[in-house]
Amino acid sequence: MADIFHEVDEEVRREQLKKLWQRYQGLIVAAVVLVVVGVGAWRGYEYWVAKQAAEASAQFEAAVNLSEQGKHEEAQAAFDKIAAQAPAGYRTLAKLRAAAEIAQRDPKAAVAAYDTLISDSSLDQTLRDLAAVRSAMLLVDTAPLSELKKRLDPMVGKDSAFRHTARELLALSAWRNNDATEARRYIDMIAADGETPASTRQRVDVLSALMAAGDKG
Repeated sequence: MADIFHEVDEEVRREQLKKLWQRYQGLIVAAVVLVVVGVGAWRGYEYWVAKQAAEASAQFEAAVNLSEQGKHEEAQAAFDKIAAQAPAGYRTLAKLRAAAEIAQRDPKAAVAAYDTLISDSSLDQTLRDLAAVRSAMLLVDTAPLSELKKRLDPMVGKDSAFRHTARELLALSAWRNNDATEARRYIDMIAADGETPASTRQRVDVLSALMAAGDKG
């Protein structure tokens, strides 16, 4: 008897499904088509993104090779092309490298290129800080301390990834600008930071010795 009721239930379900299919088959088919098309489009997009990244990587490597060969103008042109056409990550890295190539022949123009990156609020703050550090490296021998402080003081705190370099550059700039008090302040920051790299400590020890001797070379 139970089998009979089971067969009746099955027949009822089949009849209900048949009616649902007849009523909504257009919508069901459309939904299936949309899913298939969506999956295909996503796979196509993933392939396109991977292809673009692979091409940008190869172009970036070729530009780096030009730089290593001393062909700085050609390298800059290659990085500029990547910056204009490549995916977002490569565009930013290419702009940084292009500025570095410019610095080989025109430091002032390179600082201007870095400044463009520093002021670009669409970039990650870490990349903007890196641009500020690189520009400061070009300015440390010639610019007033106030210029270096404007670029680097936001990075001397304990949470900054570039604090060690920022402090060292500021100490050097202060010394070159005859501000022993500020130089000592940054040197003390370096000495007090347990994570300061050994190479930075060694250079700052030399600077401290020069300050003590009153010798600016």
